[in-house]
Amino acid sequence: MKKVFKLDFLGRDLIVETGEMAKQTDGAVLVRYGDTVVLSVCVMGKEVLGQDFFPLQVLYQEKLYSVGKIPGGFIKREGRPSDEATLAARLIDRPIRPMFDEALRQEIQVVNTVLSVDPDNSPVMAALFGTSLCLGISKIPFDGPVAGVVVGKIGKELIINPTAEQIDASELSLTVAGTKDAICMVEAGASELSEKDMLEALMFGHENLKKLCDFQEQIIKEIGEEKIELAKEVIDEEIEKDVNEFGKSMMLEALKVDGKLAKAAAVEEVKQRIVENFAEVYADNEDVEAKLKQVEKLANQLEANLVRALITDKKIRPDGRKIDEIRPLSCDIDLLPRTHGSALFTRGETQSLATTTLGAIGEHQILDGLGLEDTKRFMLHYNFPSFSVGETGRYGAPGRREIGHGALGERALAQVIPSEEEFPYTIRVVSEILESNGSSSQATICAGCLSLMAAGVPIKSPVAGIAMGLIESEDKKKHTILTDIQGLEDHMGDMDFKVAGTRKGICALQMDIKIKGVTEKILKEALAQAKKARMEILDTMEACISEPRKSLSKYAPKIDTFKINPDKIKDVIGRGGEMITKIILEASNVNTVNDKDAVKVDIEDDGRVIIYHTDASIIAKTRKMIEEVVREVEVNAIYTGKVVKVEDFGCFVELWPGCEGLVHVSELDYKRVEKPKDVVSVGDKIMVKALGYDNRGRLNLSRKQALPKPEIKEDKKDKKGSRKENK
Repeated sequence: MKKVFKLDFLGRDLIVETGEMAKQTDGAVLVRYGDTVVLSVCVMGKEVLGQDFFPLQVLYQEKLYSVGKIPGGFIKREGRPSDEATLAARLIDRPIRPMFDEALRQEIQVVNTVLSVDPDNSPVMAALFGTSLCLGISKIPFDGPVAGVVVGKIGKELIINPTAEQIDASELSLTVAGTKDAICMVEAGASELSEKDMLEALMFGHENLKKLCDFQEQIIKEIGEEKIELAKEVIDEEIEKDVNEFGKSMMLEALKVDGKLAKAAAVEEVKQRIVENFAEVYADNEDVEAKLKQVEKLANQLEANLVRALITDKKIRPDGRKIDEIRPLSCDIDLLPRTHGSALFTRGETQSLATTTLGAIGEHQILDGLGLEDTKRFMLHYNFPSFSVGETGRYGAPGRREIGHGALGERALAQVIPSEEEFPYTIRVVSEILESNGSSSQATICAGCLSLMAAGVPIKSPVAGIAMGLIESEDKKKHTILTDIQGLEDHMGDMDFKVAGTRKGICALQMDIKIKGVTEKILKEALAQAKKARMEILDTMEACISEPRKSLSKYAPKIDTFKINPDKIKDVIGRGGEMITKIILEASNVNTVNDKDAVKVDIEDDGRVIIYHTDASIIAKTRKMIEEVVREVEVNAIYTGKVVKVEDFGCFVELWPGCEGLVHVSELDYKRVEKPKDVVSVGDKIMVKALGYDNRGRLNLSRKQALPKPEIKEDKKDKKGSRKENK
């Protein structure tokens, strides 16, 4: 039976429909937010697959019909998810994952299908709301509800879920997700926003998303199913005591070992010794398999508990650092001579090699998605090979993690990239992670920034990033904020809080947690500690290169920009691109425009012409040829032109390439001309005067008026005689 629920959320209708669509799922809701419509469904697998992790899959399916588009390319149907769809799925996954019971092992799939998109009402936020609600009304154990909002900032005003026009004017794009009690996920890009303003925006967003959680609770109370009971594994207290007594001192020693791989090997050896010991102890027990399974789990728990206790009680980190201490830093630039810019950034055992490549504006990325933006001139790509953690693995298309980390780095650096008018290049930064032990995404931001400055990109300010962690005590009464978390602290910890920015303020923010939420106090402390660390990293980066280089690499395309009359664009391009092709081939001395040595020419609708090439002389030649085409004829001016065609009615003269005019037979000479070919021939260079254009836009020229006017000798007697005759 169909039911409809309605909420006026800050002046916009949020409508939920249930009971009509996808009735064979465990939970299904159709969410209408303005003209945006998203169908969110969830299904739980029937069997426990036996894995030791929670198999949750969140999908966000973009349908191009939702914005009235037909997919590009030869195959006219949606294919693999776009980067934007992948990022949306990750954004929905991150706040809901901590809300599931740890004992849940059945596979769960959540599918969000975008059916209609209104640019002013975010389909991602509608999908996050729908995801939480379909799980909430289902039998699946889920400790929600969760909701999210986007916060914008124009001037001093904070705006919830800004429209497309407001987003363009906003200095902040902040997505906040959480429960009624706490924030559990943050994603932000900002124009160097202060920590105080960012915290204010975070709490403003949380205050407003509470209304969406209340709305979900009302719906769940009315139509929600009873949740299934999960079998709880009971740990034998005696086995737990024995494992802790046997392994504690050995595990503490293993955690003191330096180096990621050496420490991991030492810890694994201790776990193996624990299992082997109790395999002998329980050898004669009939439940030996079940008991050893508990021993394995308790050995893993022992490591986590000791790490947590050392940090929260004694403020001792596994590698001996202080709570707010950054691992050793080093920077280097210009490692790769043929790239346009390169840099190596190392922080402890995390290392990123970044390169910057500059290209013509016409080389921008074309986006085939649901947004209003259809091109992108700045891109950051992140690659995480398995060898960076000393493992073998799959190599192929980038996964969700690589796309997500690349997007975070791109968001941070995009805030300082110069405008197209200031620096008319397409810019691509690529980060190759060569080694990883915690927060390679923030190392990417540092290395990427260094490579941009080395390439001569005039960024507004250097940007650095740092990852903060959170460790709570078991009783939740104490917590510790960690600066520059390494892999073990990330794995064992409760929060991954990444902050990137300049000396002036924050450019990007991302937070994921494993607990139910974090408070304003924790966020404030983490932001302050991250700012201190960011300044230290910027000191190291600026000691390597203090500002962007004034000149580009000799291998980077040089540039020349000038403006022409927009009405002349068609003349430069020519019929079927004939004229621009001719200019490119002649100026570059190549046989095809696709030749790597061919000059690149971009012509904007406003008449801006941008020429790229590594050879400045070729750029100058190209510009001169274009200026000849667009050069305008000055009426009554004298020009020297070349005869290109002779007809019975006159001849055509080329003043410069692309500019021809007609010298009518009557304008060839002062004396009568019977045949133009008796006066001029093809190839002759003659002087002509510009008479102007006729009503059909054709240029008229005169050879006669460019010549000296012949003198007329008159006889005085004739003049007198003529006077008498006239009388």
